[in-house]
Amino acid sequence: MMACKQYVLSICFLGALALPVAQAGESSPATSEQVTIADVQVRLSDHGAVVLLLAEGKAIPIFVDLTVALSIQGALSGEKLSRPLTHDLMHTILEAYGGKVLRTVITLKGGTYYGALTVAVQDQVKTFDSRSSDSIALAVHFKAPIIVGRDLLDSAGGLLEKPKADTL
Repeated sequence: MMACKQYVLSICFLGALALPVAQAGESSPATSEQVTIADVQVRLSDHGAVVLLLAEGKAIPIFVDLTVALSIQGALSGEKLSRPLTHDLMHTILEAYGGKVLRTVITLKGGTYYGALTVAVQDQVKTFDSRSSDSIALAVHFKAPIIVGRDLLDSAGGLLEKPKADTL
């Protein structure tokens, strides 16, 4: 019974976090102070897998597909699956060529999260447009900073509360 109560509270918490996302305006770190995400967590909700970007007592929820959630959770926990997922493969390929992810910047435009993934290979540094989930997954695999604008954190970031959903 206690587990059921905790699950219901967790779902309510995640639902409350998702509400500001729909109301948040466009966000661009170029026009806002930048904030580095302090922690990334993967959770399950009644709406599917969600990645929580945590900073300054707030959480920005980004709903992702299960494969991306598994990839991020595996990178966070150091677990290796029997077969590599796409982000594991990309990580291996980049490392084989001496490359690495330097950072990703997450923005919100028109209700959609975007990722700007900055990659260095040898003497070249390039930034690539990507889905926020892929950008986050690769940043986590490389232990690279995840950056958001202060305006995004303030508008889409919900305050953290004690009840937490089950981790993936």
